[in-house]
Amino acid sequence: MTQAGNYDYIIIGAGSAGCMLAKRLTENPNKKVLLIEAGKSDNYIWIHIPVGYLYCIDNPRADWRFKTVSEKGLNGRSLLYPRGRVLGGCSSINGMIYMRGQVGDYESWVQATGDESWSWENALKRYKSFEDYHSAANQWHSKGGEWTVSKQRLRWPIMDRFKDAAVEAGIPASDDFNRGDNFGVGYFDVSQRKGWRLNTSKAFLKDAMKRSNLTVITEAVVTKLNIDPNTKNCYGVEYQKNGTLCESRITQNGEVILSAGAIGSVQILERSGIGAAAHLNKLGIPVLVDLPGVGENLQDHLQLRMVYKVNGIKTLNTKANSLFGKLMIGLEYLLKRSGPMSMAPSQLGAFAYSSPEQKSANVEYHVQPLSLERFGEDLHSFNAFTASVCNLRPTSRGSVHIASTDPEAPPIINPNYLSADEDRKVAAESLRLTRKIVEQAALAPYSPEEYKPGKQYQSDDELVKAAGDIGTTIFHPVGTCKMGRADDPMAVLDSELRVRGIGHLRVVDASAMPTITSGNTAAPTMMIAQRAAELLTRE
Repeated sequence: MTQAGNYDYIIIGAGSAGCMLAKRLTENPNKKVLLIEAGKSDNYIWIHIPVGYLYCIDNPRADWRFKTVSEKGLNGRSLLYPRGRVLGGCSSINGMIYMRGQVGDYESWVQATGDESWSWENALKRYKSFEDYHSAANQWHSKGGEWTVSKQRLRWPIMDRFKDAAVEAGIPASDDFNRGDNFGVGYFDVSQRKGWRLNTSKAFLKDAMKRSNLTVITEAVVTKLNIDPNTKNCYGVEYQKNGTLCESRITQNGEVILSAGAIGSVQILERSGIGAAAHLNKLGIPVLVDLPGVGENLQDHLQLRMVYKVNGIKTLNTKANSLFGKLMIGLEYLLKRSGPMSMAPSQLGAFAYSSPEQKSANVEYHVQPLSLERFGEDLHSFNAFTASVCNLRPTSRGSVHIASTDPEAPPIINPNYLSADEDRKVAAESLRLTRKIVEQAALAPYSPEEYKPGKQYQSDDELVKAAGDIGTTIFHPVGTCKMGRADDPMAVLDSELRVRGIGHLRVVDASAMPTITSGNTAAPTMMIAQRAAELLTRE
């Protein structure tokens, strides 16, 4: 085994959390930091062109290419489960939507952890600390941070008409979904800079890499954490690089920080002997700490993609279906950094109540001026839009576990979608709400026709079946190493992100969330990293 140096901090995973941590922890020139990433550099053009996510998902250049098990709630279907394998992690392949969640999300974290530092007020301060907002600074937003939050550089008439229809259906217009109550309809703010995708590699790591106290290693797969079986202290990591097994260690008061995401962090913990004893025993892995919560509590947003054919109005389907159309789209982006190539996957958003008994907006719409059977396939030949709706607070819980000690072997991912009665109820309500919006006068001139799932689905049972047919992940897995109180047997971390029973080891990524946030999860993951930086740098 090759010895590869001693560091004050070793960060595993250069994603939404890891890149920010690398920058924050290297601000002290006396601290040596190692950042280990399994993927390559982010010098791949399709990472940076916003529409390029279509070419990154399921592409080994940027994606782990995971799949779920056959899901009962999805009528036996298995889903692609993209996770970033590249500098920037999922921020290099995601939908670029900047979304913090709602006040109630953070209240539930305080309840789960007993720690007020996770309150909305404290989270808001952290968001503002790294934000560079497109409008003037105010009580909700700030200027001058590393993370650029931009308005989108295009509008579509069909999106504007959907917005008008949502207002007619009782959803108020909104120009900011990030004030703690998302209820409303409007265009999403996006993580872009002058029409280019902004990932955490560009925002944080680029500057940090100029510092002599940061070492970044790419194409290195962590095999396990090195933990002293007697003291239960983590003292370093073992990883494979170019076919060589290497080891790096931390200094006496150093820390290893696991930021490999809701899937990757579980895999590394389990390979290291941290997890449910029964599962580790089956794989012949010596148990260092029996933590049954590792890999459990998986939560994700399931989007129900409803497609509507329209007449008398253009969508991307027909705009991009000719050579001339594609040429004009390319030219617009080349000259102006605008148009369809600058598009986030979803442009228009809406947050709504699926039923009056909900305490806050509980469903989110991602509306797109296009339609296709599934990502990676060609657009439909007819004009259409897609209204995807997801349950923001699912009560179904899934799991992820390793099936082998091989670090390249895919894990068993079982999201368990629609397994809870409440989630099936919300799914049926969501589909009905979409129909209500589309039936409003604002869209009537375009004769919208429900293409998917189809009007034949009417009863609750039929709509739940339809949800199983059209439902797909919106790429927000969280919760698999959740924070919690000392008396919660399923809590993997304490409120300061430390792994229970192991010294000098924290998990800092979306897996730490006790419950999923009411919206897209990239920004909350960065906020968690900001909190970790506060904890690690306090005197």
